[in-house]
Amino acid sequence: MMMSGAVLYVETFKEYVGTMETEFLSMTHINKRYAGVHALKDVDFSIREGEIHCLAGTNGSGKSTLVKIICGVEQPDADSHIVIGGQEHHRYSRMDAVHQGIQVIYQDLSLFPNLSVQENISFNELLSGSRHLVSWKNSRTIAKKAMQRVGISITLDKKVADLSMADQQLVAISRALTNDVRLLILDEPTTALTKKEVQALLSVIKDLKKHGIATLFISHKLDELIEVADRVTILRDGEKTGTFNGDELDDKKIEYHMTGTNTTYTPYHMEPDTSHTPLLECRKLSREKNYADIDLTIHHGEIIGITGLLGSGRTELALALFGLNPPSSGTCSLNGEPLDLSDVQNVVEQGVAYVPENRLVEGLVLNQPISKNIVMTVLDNNLTRLGLLDDRKLKQKVDQLVKELEIKIPSAESAVKTLSGGNQQRVVLAKWIATRPKLFILDNPTVGIDIAAKTSIHTIIKQLAREGMGIIIISDEIPEVLYNCNRVLVMNRGRIIGSFDAKQTNEDEIQSFIDSHAL
Repeated sequence: MMMSGAVLYVETFKEYVGTMETEFLSMTHINKRYAGVHALKDVDFSIREGEIHCLAGTNGSGKSTLVKIICGVEQPDADSHIVIGGQEHHRYSRMDAVHQGIQVIYQDLSLFPNLSVQENISFNELLSGSRHLVSWKNSRTIAKKAMQRVGISITLDKKVADLSMADQQLVAISRALTNDVRLLILDEPTTALTKKEVQALLSVIKDLKKHGIATLFISHKLDELIEVADRVTILRDGEKTGTFNGDELDDKKIEYHMTGTNTTYTPYHMEPDTSHTPLLECRKLSREKNYADIDLTIHHGEIIGITGLLGSGRTELALALFGLNPPSSGTCSLNGEPLDLSDVQNVVEQGVAYVPENRLVEGLVLNQPISKNIVMTVLDNNLTRLGLLDDRKLKQKVDQLVKELEIKIPSAESAVKTLSGGNQQRVVLAKWIATRPKLFILDNPTVGIDIAAKTSIHTIIKQLAREGMGIIIISDEIPEVLYNCNRVLVMNRGRIIGSFDAKQTNEDEIQSFIDSHAL
Protein backbone atom coordinates (compact mmCIF):
# COMPACT_ATOMS: atom_id res chain seq x y z
CA MET A 1 0.00 0.00 0.00
CA MET A 2 1.42 3.39 -1.03
CA MET A 3 1.94 5.86 1.81
CA SER A 4 0.25 9.27 1.42
CA GLY A 5 2.35 12.46 1.35
CA ALA A 6 1.09 13.59 4.77
CA VAL A 7 1.80 10.24 6.42
CA LEU A 8 5.23 10.09 4.77
CA TYR A 9 6.03 13.57 6.13
CA VAL A 10 4.98 12.55 9.64
CA GLU A 11 7.06 9.36 9.54
CA THR A 12 10.08 11.24 8.24
CA PHE A 13 9.67 13.88 10.97
CA LYS A 14 9.45 11.17 13.64
CA GLU A 15 12.64 9.59 12.34
CA TYR A 16 14.36 12.99 12.41
CA VAL A 17 13.20 13.71 15.97
CA GLY A 18 14.26 10.21 17.06
CA THR A 19 17.74 10.82 15.68
CA MET A 20 17.95 14.17 17.47
CA GLU A 21 16.87 12.59 20.76
CA THR A 22 19.71 10.06 20.55
CA GLU A 23 22.39 12.70 20.11
CA PHE A 24 24.70 12.84 23.10
CA LEU A 25 26.93 15.64 21.82
CA SER A 26 26.21 18.36 19.29
CA MET A 27 28.71 21.07 18.34
CA THR A 28 28.03 23.81 15.79
CA HIS A 29 30.11 26.68 14.40
CA ILE A 30 33.18 25.63 16.39
CA ASN A 31 36.05 28.06 15.91
CA LYS A 32 39.35 28.17 17.76
CA ARG A 33 42.10 30.68 17.18
CA TYR A 34 45.52 30.73 18.77
CA ALA A 35 48.14 33.40 18.21
CA GLY A 36 48.47 33.52 14.43
CA VAL A 37 46.77 30.13 13.92
CA HIS A 38 43.12 29.38 13.07
CA ALA A 39 43.08 25.82 14.42
CA LEU A 40 39.35 25.11 13.82
CA LYS A 41 37.22 26.88 11.24
CA ASP A 42 33.43 26.75 11.63
CA VAL A 43 33.33 23.01 12.37
CA ASP A 44 30.04 21.17 13.01
CA PHE A 45 30.32 17.85 14.84
CA SER A 46 27.99 15.44 16.63
CA ILE A 47 28.05 12.06 18.36
CA ARG A 48 25.01 9.90 19.00
CA GLU A 49 24.48 7.75 22.08
CA GLY A 50 26.17 4.40 21.65
CA GLU A 51 27.78 5.45 18.38
CA ILE A 52 31.31 4.58 17.32
CA HIS A 53 32.42 7.80 15.68
CA CYS A 54 35.89 7.97 14.17
CA LEU A 55 37.91 11.15 13.71
CA ALA A 56 40.52 11.26 10.95
CA GLY A 57 42.95 13.84 9.66
CA THR A 58 46.65 14.47 9.20
CA ASN A 59 48.80 15.94 11.97
CA GLY A 60 47.84 19.59 12.37
CA SER A 61 44.35 19.10 10.93
CA GLY A 62 42.63 20.15 14.17
CA LYS A 63 41.79 16.75 15.70
CA SER A 64 43.56 17.40 19.00
CA THR A 65 42.02 20.85 19.34
CA LEU A 66 38.52 19.47 18.76
CA VAL A 67 39.08 16.75 21.38
CA LYS A 68 40.37 19.31 23.90
CA ILE A 69 37.21 21.38 23.42
CA ILE A 70 34.97 18.31 23.88
CA CYS A 71 36.86 17.51 27.10
CA GLY A 72 36.66 21.06 28.48
CA VAL A 73 40.43 21.52 28.36
CA GLU A 74 40.11 24.32 25.79
CA GLN A 75 37.31 26.83 25.26
CA PRO A 76 36.06 27.56 21.71
CA ASP A 77 35.77 31.11 20.40
CA ALA A 78 32.57 33.12 20.88
CA ASP A 79 29.48 32.12 18.86
CA SER A 80 30.38 28.43 19.07
CA HIS A 81 27.63 26.18 20.42
CA ILE A 82 28.03 22.96 22.43
CA VAL A 83 25.09 20.82 23.56
CA ILE A 84 25.72 17.76 25.77
CA GLY A 85 22.87 15.53 26.84
CA GLY A 86 20.34 18.09 25.58
CA GLN A 87 21.86 20.93 27.65
CA GLU A 88 23.77 23.82 26.08
CA HIS A 89 27.12 24.69 27.64
CA HIS A 90 28.58 28.13 27.08
CA ARG A 91 31.66 27.44 29.20
CA TYR A 92 32.51 24.26 30.99
CA SER A 93 35.62 22.81 32.61
CA ARG A 94 37.34 19.45 32.45
CA MET A 95 35.50 18.40 35.63
CA ASP A 96 32.19 19.41 34.06
CA ALA A 97 32.99 17.13 31.13
CA VAL A 98 33.80 14.28 33.52
CA HIS A 99 30.45 14.80 35.27
CA GLN A 100 28.79 14.54 31.86
CA GLY A 101 30.41 11.13 31.45
CA ILE A 102 33.20 12.13 29.06
CA GLN A 103 36.49 10.27 29.53
CA VAL A 104 39.57 10.59 27.33
CA ILE A 105 42.70 8.52 26.98
CA TYR A 106 45.53 10.47 25.37
CA GLN A 107 48.55 8.98 23.61
CA ASP A 108 50.78 9.57 26.66
CA LEU A 109 48.28 7.52 28.76
CA SER A 110 48.85 9.67 31.90
CA LEU A 111 49.54 6.65 34.09
CA PHE A 112 51.57 6.58 37.32
CA PRO A 113 54.61 4.41 36.49
CA ASN A 114 55.62 3.97 40.14
CA LEU A 115 52.17 2.64 41.13
CA SER A 116 50.77 -0.85 40.58
CA VAL A 117 48.25 -1.89 37.95
CA GLN A 118 45.59 -2.12 40.66
CA GLU A 119 46.34 1.36 41.99
CA ASN A 120 46.31 2.93 38.52
CA ILE A 121 43.02 1.36 37.49
CA SER A 122 41.16 2.13 40.73
CA PHE A 123 42.74 5.57 41.25
CA ASN A 124 39.94 7.74 39.85
CA GLU A 125 37.11 5.95 41.61
CA LEU A 126 38.91 5.85 44.96
CA LEU A 127 39.78 9.54 44.64
CA SER A 128 36.13 10.48 44.02
CA GLY A 129 34.94 8.66 47.16
CA SER A 130 34.38 10.28 50.55
CA ARG A 131 36.63 7.92 52.52
CA HIS A 132 39.89 9.25 53.97
CA LEU A 133 41.52 5.80 54.00
CA VAL A 134 41.97 3.50 51.02
CA SER A 135 40.22 0.16 51.10
CA TRP A 136 42.67 -2.12 49.30
CA LYS A 137 40.02 -4.82 49.07
CA ASN A 138 37.69 -2.37 47.31
CA SER A 139 40.56 -1.20 45.12
CA ARG A 140 41.24 -4.75 44.00
CA THR A 141 37.57 -5.38 43.24
CA ILE A 142 37.37 -2.22 41.12
CA ALA A 143 40.48 -3.16 39.15
CA LYS A 144 39.34 -6.73 38.51
CA LYS A 145 35.92 -5.64 37.29
CA ALA A 146 37.42 -3.04 34.96
CA MET A 147 39.83 -5.54 33.42
CA GLN A 148 37.01 -8.02 32.96
CA ARG A 149 35.15 -5.41 30.90
CA VAL A 150 38.18 -5.09 28.62
CA GLY A 151 38.70 -8.85 28.60
CA ILE A 152 42.30 -8.81 29.84
CA SER A 153 44.29 -10.27 32.69
CA ILE A 154 47.36 -8.41 34.00
CA THR A 155 49.08 -9.03 37.33
CA LEU A 156 47.46 -6.46 39.62
CA ASP A 157 50.53 -5.99 41.86
CA LYS A 158 52.93 -5.34 39.00
CA LYS A 159 54.26 -1.79 38.61
CA VAL A 160 53.06 -0.02 35.47
CA ALA A 161 56.67 0.99 34.68
CA ASP A 162 57.47 -2.70 34.21
CA LEU A 163 54.66 -3.29 31.68
CA SER A 164 54.94 -3.28 27.92
CA MET A 165 53.44 -0.35 26.03
CA ALA A 166 50.59 -2.63 24.98
CA ASP A 167 49.68 -3.54 28.56
CA GLN A 168 49.99 0.09 29.68
CA GLN A 169 47.45 1.05 27.03
CA LEU A 170 45.04 -1.58 28.30
CA VAL A 171 45.49 -0.40 31.89
CA ALA A 172 44.59 3.16 30.83
CA ILE A 173 41.44 1.92 29.08
CA SER A 174 40.47 -0.15 32.12
CA ARG A 175 40.88 2.89 34.36
CA ALA A 176 38.58 4.99 32.17
CA LEU A 177 35.88 2.33 32.35
CA THR A 178 35.71 2.50 36.17
CA ASN A 179 33.73 5.73 35.79
CA ASP A 180 30.14 6.25 34.64
CA VAL A 181 31.19 6.72 31.03
CA ARG A 182 28.82 7.97 28.36
CA LEU A 183 31.50 8.99 25.86
CA LEU A 184 34.95 7.39 25.76
CA ILE A 185 37.54 9.19 23.64
CA LEU A 186 40.46 7.02 22.50
CA ASP A 187 43.39 8.90 20.97
CA GLU A 188 45.55 6.43 19.00
CA PRO A 189 44.72 3.54 21.37
CA THR A 190 46.19 0.78 19.20
CA THR A 191 49.61 2.31 18.55
CA ALA A 192 51.51 -0.28 20.62
CA LEU A 193 49.14 -3.24 20.36
CA THR A 194 49.53 -6.48 18.46
CA LYS A 195 46.95 -7.49 15.88
CA LYS A 196 45.34 -9.88 18.38
CA GLU A 197 45.20 -7.15 21.05
CA VAL A 198 43.80 -4.67 18.53
CA GLN A 199 40.99 -7.05 17.70
CA ALA A 200 40.29 -7.55 21.42
CA LEU A 201 40.12 -3.78 21.92
CA LEU A 202 37.83 -3.27 18.92
CA SER A 203 35.56 -5.96 20.36
CA VAL A 204 35.43 -4.03 23.64
CA ILE A 205 34.45 -0.88 21.77
CA LYS A 206 31.68 -2.74 19.94
CA ASP A 207 30.47 -4.13 23.28
CA LEU A 208 30.36 -0.62 24.78
CA LYS A 209 28.09 0.37 21.91
CA LYS A 210 25.60 -2.32 22.97
CA HIS A 211 25.46 -0.69 26.41
CA GLY A 212 24.77 2.78 24.97
CA ILE A 213 28.32 4.09 25.52
CA ALA A 214 29.58 6.21 22.65
CA THR A 215 33.19 6.06 21.50
CA LEU A 216 35.19 8.71 19.69
CA PHE A 217 37.99 6.72 18.07
CA ILE A 218 41.05 8.52 16.67
CA SER A 219 43.61 6.53 14.70
CA HIS A 220 46.04 6.90 11.81
CA LYS A 221 45.42 3.23 10.95
CA LEU A 222 42.69 3.56 8.37
CA ASP A 223 41.76 -0.13 8.33
CA GLU A 224 40.77 0.13 12.00
CA LEU A 225 38.55 3.14 11.33
CA ILE A 226 36.78 1.30 8.53
CA GLU A 227 36.26 -1.81 10.66
CA VAL A 228 34.49 -0.15 13.60
CA ALA A 229 33.07 3.17 12.41
CA ASP A 230 29.37 3.97 12.35
CA ARG A 231 30.40 7.40 11.07
CA VAL A 232 33.70 9.08 10.23
CA THR A 233 34.43 12.80 10.42
CA ILE A 234 37.46 13.98 8.48
CA LEU A 235 39.34 17.22 9.12
CA ARG A 236 41.86 18.99 6.91
CA ASP A 237 43.68 22.20 7.84
CA GLY A 238 41.15 22.96 10.60
CA GLU A 239 38.08 22.48 8.40
CA LYS A 240 35.65 19.57 8.18
CA THR A 241 35.78 17.96 4.77
CA GLY A 242 32.79 15.79 5.64
CA THR A 243 31.07 13.28 7.89
CA PHE A 244 30.44 9.92 6.23
CA ASN A 245 28.81 6.62 7.10
CA GLY A 246 31.47 4.02 7.76
CA ASP A 247 30.27 1.71 4.98
CA GLU A 248 30.72 4.51 2.42
CA LEU A 249 34.49 4.66 2.86
CA ASP A 250 37.65 2.75 2.05
CA ASP A 251 41.27 3.69 2.82
CA LYS A 252 41.73 5.51 -0.51
CA LYS A 253 38.63 7.68 0.00
CA ILE A 254 39.68 8.55 3.55
CA GLU A 255 43.20 9.40 2.38
CA TYR A 256 41.80 11.65 -0.36
CA HIS A 257 39.55 13.58 2.04
CA MET A 258 42.44 13.90 4.53
CA THR A 259 45.06 15.14 2.09
CA GLY A 260 43.31 16.13 -1.14
CA THR A 261 45.42 13.57 -3.03
CA ASN A 262 45.99 9.82 -3.25
CA THR A 263 49.48 8.52 -2.61
CA THR A 264 51.17 6.32 -5.18
CA TYR A 265 53.26 3.71 -3.38
CA THR A 266 56.64 3.01 -5.00
CA PRO A 267 58.20 -0.24 -3.72
CA TYR A 268 61.93 -0.22 -2.95
CA HIS A 269 63.79 -2.85 -4.93
CA MET A 270 67.54 -3.27 -5.28
CA GLU A 271 69.82 -6.18 -6.07
CA PRO A 272 72.58 -6.30 -3.45
CA ASP A 273 76.14 -6.66 -4.73
CA THR A 274 77.11 -9.94 -3.11
CA SER A 275 80.63 -9.78 -4.58
CA HIS A 276 81.62 -7.18 -1.99
CA THR A 277 81.97 -7.53 1.77
CA PRO A 278 78.53 -7.29 3.43
CA LEU A 279 77.83 -4.16 5.44
CA LEU A 280 76.61 -6.18 8.44
CA GLU A 281 77.22 -9.84 9.13
CA CYS A 282 76.03 -11.49 12.34
CA ARG A 283 76.38 -15.17 13.20
CA LYS A 284 74.69 -17.06 16.04
CA LEU A 285 74.00 -13.96 18.17
CA SER A 286 72.33 -15.14 21.38
CA ARG A 287 71.29 -13.79 24.74
CA GLU A 288 69.21 -15.86 27.13
CA LYS A 289 65.49 -14.94 27.21
CA ASN A 290 66.07 -12.24 24.54
CA TYR A 291 67.16 -13.70 21.19
CA ALA A 292 68.88 -16.85 19.94
CA ASP A 293 70.99 -18.02 16.98
CA ILE A 294 70.52 -14.81 14.98
CA ASP A 295 72.13 -15.04 11.52
CA LEU A 296 71.78 -11.72 9.69
CA THR A 297 73.46 -10.32 6.59
CA ILE A 298 72.82 -6.83 5.21
CA HIS A 299 74.48 -5.29 2.15
CA HIS A 300 75.10 -1.63 1.37
CA GLY A 301 71.90 0.04 0.16
CA GLU A 302 69.69 -2.77 1.40
CA ILE A 303 66.56 -2.22 3.53
CA ILE A 304 65.61 -5.17 5.72
CA GLY A 305 62.23 -5.35 7.43
CA ILE A 306 61.69 -7.23 10.69
CA THR A 307 58.17 -8.00 11.87
CA GLY A 308 56.38 -10.38 14.21
CA LEU A 309 54.21 -10.21 17.28
CA LEU A 310 55.12 -8.05 20.27
CA GLY A 311 57.46 -10.06 22.46
CA SER A 312 59.02 -11.80 19.46
CA GLY A 313 62.46 -10.35 20.25
CA ARG A 314 62.56 -7.67 17.54
CA THR A 315 63.38 -4.74 19.81
CA GLU A 316 65.76 -6.86 21.91
CA LEU A 317 67.73 -7.61 18.73
CA ALA A 318 67.74 -3.94 17.71
CA LEU A 319 69.05 -2.94 21.13
CA ALA A 320 71.75 -5.62 20.84
CA LEU A 321 72.98 -4.19 17.53
CA PHE A 322 73.11 -0.76 19.17
CA GLY A 323 75.16 -1.96 22.15
CA LEU A 324 72.36 -1.68 24.71
CA ASN A 325 71.60 -5.41 25.00
CA PRO A 326 74.88 -7.18 24.18
CA PRO A 327 74.87 -10.87 23.21
CA SER A 328 76.39 -13.53 25.43
CA SER A 329 77.61 -15.43 22.38
CA GLY A 330 78.00 -15.05 18.63
CA THR A 331 79.92 -12.71 16.34
CA CYS A 332 79.12 -9.55 14.39
CA SER A 333 81.06 -7.47 11.88
CA LEU A 334 80.52 -4.13 10.16
CA ASN A 335 82.24 -3.66 6.78
CA GLY A 336 84.32 -6.74 7.53
CA GLU A 337 85.62 -5.35 10.84
CA PRO A 338 84.54 -6.81 14.21
CA LEU A 339 81.60 -4.84 15.62
CA ASP A 340 81.98 -4.28 19.37
CA LEU A 341 78.47 -4.70 20.81
CA SER A 342 79.55 -4.35 24.43
CA ASP A 343 79.05 -0.59 24.64
CA VAL A 344 76.74 1.87 22.87
CA GLN A 345 79.48 4.50 22.46
CA ASN A 346 81.67 1.98 20.62
CA VAL A 347 78.79 1.04 18.33
CA VAL A 348 77.97 4.67 17.47
CA GLU A 349 81.63 5.41 16.73
CA GLN A 350 81.74 2.42 14.38
CA GLY A 351 78.75 3.79 12.44
CA VAL A 352 75.49 2.41 13.85
CA ALA A 353 72.45 4.60 14.64
CA TYR A 354 69.16 3.66 16.30
CA VAL A 355 65.77 5.40 16.38
CA PRO A 356 63.70 3.96 19.27
CA GLU A 357 59.98 3.26 19.12
CA ASN A 358 59.06 5.75 21.86
CA ARG A 359 60.41 8.98 20.39
CA LEU A 360 58.85 11.17 23.10
CA VAL A 361 60.67 9.42 25.96
CA GLU A 362 63.81 7.99 24.35
CA GLY A 363 64.34 9.99 21.17
CA LEU A 364 63.82 13.66 22.06
CA VAL A 365 64.36 16.20 24.81
CA LEU A 366 60.94 17.78 24.41
CA ASN A 367 61.55 21.04 26.26
CA GLN A 368 64.80 21.75 24.43
CA PRO A 369 65.02 23.63 21.11
CA ILE A 370 64.80 21.80 17.81
CA SER A 371 68.37 22.85 17.01
CA LYS A 372 69.85 21.27 20.17
CA ASN A 373 67.94 18.04 19.58
CA ILE A 374 69.33 17.76 16.04
CA VAL A 375 73.01 18.31 16.89
CA MET A 376 73.24 16.58 20.28
CA THR A 377 74.86 13.52 18.64
CA VAL A 378 77.66 15.48 16.91
CA LEU A 379 78.74 18.06 19.49
CA ASP A 380 82.20 16.52 19.88
CA ASN A 381 82.78 16.80 16.13
CA ASN A 382 82.02 20.52 16.02
CA LEU A 383 84.50 22.13 18.39
CA THR A 384 86.84 25.09 17.88
CA ARG A 385 90.58 24.84 18.46
CA LEU A 386 89.95 26.00 22.01
CA GLY A 387 87.60 23.10 22.63
CA LEU A 388 84.45 25.27 22.55
CA LEU A 389 81.31 24.54 20.54
CA ASP A 390 81.50 26.00 17.04
CA ASP A 391 78.08 27.68 16.89
CA ARG A 392 78.49 28.60 13.22
CA LYS A 393 79.12 25.01 12.11
CA LEU A 394 76.31 23.71 14.31
CA LYS A 395 73.86 26.22 12.83
CA GLN A 396 74.91 25.19 9.31
CA LYS A 397 74.33 21.54 10.21
CA VAL A 398 70.85 22.31 11.60
CA ASP A 399 69.87 24.40 8.58
CA GLN A 400 71.13 21.69 6.20
CA LEU A 401 69.20 18.86 7.87
CA VAL A 402 66.02 20.89 8.30
CA LYS A 403 66.12 21.59 4.56
CA GLU A 404 67.07 18.05 3.49
CA LEU A 405 64.36 16.40 5.61
CA GLU A 406 61.79 19.17 4.95
CA ILE A 407 61.11 19.63 8.67
CA LYS A 408 58.36 22.21 9.09
CA ILE A 409 59.37 24.44 11.98
CA PRO A 410 58.46 27.95 13.12
CA SER A 411 62.04 28.47 14.31
CA ALA A 412 65.03 26.24 15.04
CA GLU A 413 64.94 27.60 18.59
CA SER A 414 61.33 26.55 19.23
CA ALA A 415 60.87 23.68 21.68
CA VAL A 416 60.62 20.36 19.82
CA LYS A 417 57.43 19.55 21.74
CA THR A 418 55.60 22.21 19.70
CA LEU A 419 55.97 20.19 16.49
CA SER A 420 53.54 17.67 15.03
CA GLY A 421 54.29 13.96 15.43
CA GLY A 422 55.60 13.68 11.87
CA ASN A 423 57.98 16.60 12.27
CA GLN A 424 59.15 15.33 15.66
CA GLN A 425 60.07 12.04 14.00
CA ARG A 426 61.98 13.92 11.30
CA VAL A 427 63.98 15.64 14.07
CA VAL A 428 64.87 12.23 15.54
CA LEU A 429 65.96 11.06 12.08
CA ALA A 430 67.99 14.24 11.59
CA LYS A 431 69.74 13.74 14.94
CA TRP A 432 71.15 10.40 13.78
CA ILE A 433 71.60 11.25 10.10
CA ALA A 434 73.95 13.97 11.36
CA THR A 435 76.35 11.18 12.43
CA ARG A 436 76.35 9.79 8.85
CA PRO A 437 75.84 6.18 9.99
CA LYS A 438 76.63 3.10 7.93
CA LEU A 439 73.78 1.08 9.52
CA PHE A 440 70.51 2.73 10.54
CA ILE A 441 68.07 0.81 12.77
CA LEU A 442 64.51 2.18 12.94
CA ASP A 443 62.07 0.71 15.48
CA ASN A 444 58.49 1.43 14.35
CA PRO A 445 59.57 4.70 12.68
CA THR A 446 56.05 5.82 11.71
CA VAL A 447 54.09 4.79 14.80
CA GLY A 448 51.37 7.35 15.63
CA ILE A 449 52.03 9.33 12.44
CA ASP A 450 49.47 10.18 9.79
CA ILE A 451 49.53 8.80 6.26
CA ALA A 452 51.03 11.90 4.63
CA ALA A 453 53.91 12.06 7.14
CA LYS A 454 54.46 8.29 6.80
CA THR A 455 54.94 8.57 3.05
CA SER A 456 57.41 11.42 3.52
CA ILE A 457 59.48 9.48 6.08
CA HIS A 458 59.51 6.37 3.89
CA THR A 459 60.83 8.52 1.04
CA ILE A 460 63.65 9.77 3.27
CA ILE A 461 64.55 6.21 4.30
CA LYS A 462 64.67 4.98 0.70
CA GLN A 463 66.89 7.90 -0.33
CA LEU A 464 69.33 7.10 2.50
CA ALA A 465 69.50 3.50 1.26
CA ARG A 466 70.13 4.63 -2.33
CA GLU A 467 73.11 6.57 -0.97
CA GLY A 468 74.57 3.31 0.35
CA MET A 469 73.28 3.15 3.91
CA GLY A 470 72.08 -0.20 5.26
CA ILE A 471 68.73 0.06 7.01
CA ILE A 472 66.68 -2.14 9.33
CA ILE A 473 62.98 -1.26 9.73
CA ILE A 474 61.14 -2.92 12.61
CA SER A 475 57.38 -2.61 12.35
CA ASP A 476 54.09 -4.11 13.50
CA GLU A 477 52.57 -3.11 10.17
CA ILE A 478 53.20 -5.67 7.45
CA PRO A 479 52.50 -3.18 4.60
CA GLU A 480 55.24 -0.91 5.98
CA VAL A 481 57.96 -3.55 5.77
CA LEU A 482 56.61 -5.20 2.61
CA TYR A 483 56.48 -2.04 0.48
CA ASN A 484 59.62 -0.36 1.79
CA CYS A 485 62.10 -3.24 2.16
CA ASN A 486 64.00 -5.73 0.01
CA ARG A 487 63.50 -8.59 2.43
CA VAL A 488 61.10 -9.18 5.31
CA LEU A 489 62.23 -11.27 8.27
CA VAL A 490 59.74 -12.70 10.76
CA MET A 491 60.76 -13.20 14.39
CA ASN A 492 59.09 -15.40 16.97
CA ARG A 493 60.28 -16.10 20.53
CA GLY A 494 63.64 -14.50 19.92
CA ARG A 495 64.44 -16.31 16.68
CA ILE A 496 64.25 -15.45 13.00
CA ILE A 497 61.80 -18.05 11.72
CA GLY A 498 61.09 -16.82 8.19
CA SER A 499 62.50 -14.71 5.36
CA PHE A 500 60.47 -13.31 2.46
CA ASP A 501 61.58 -11.60 -0.75
CA ALA A 502 59.40 -8.48 -0.95
CA LYS A 503 59.05 -8.86 -4.73
CA GLN A 504 57.68 -12.38 -4.48
CA THR A 505 55.24 -12.24 -1.56
CA ASN A 506 52.18 -10.36 -0.31
CA GLU A 507 50.60 -9.20 2.95
CA ASP A 508 48.35 -12.25 3.34
CA GLU A 509 51.22 -14.69 2.96
CA ILE A 510 53.31 -12.98 5.64
CA GLN A 511 50.34 -12.56 8.00
CA SER A 512 49.33 -16.21 7.59
CA PHE A 513 52.90 -17.26 8.38
CA ILE A 514 52.93 -15.12 11.55
CA ASP A 515 49.52 -16.41 12.66
CA SER A 516 50.50 -20.05 12.08
CA HIS A 517 53.45 -19.68 14.46
CA ALA A 518 51.50 -17.74 17.09
CA LEU A 519 49.46 -20.78 18.11
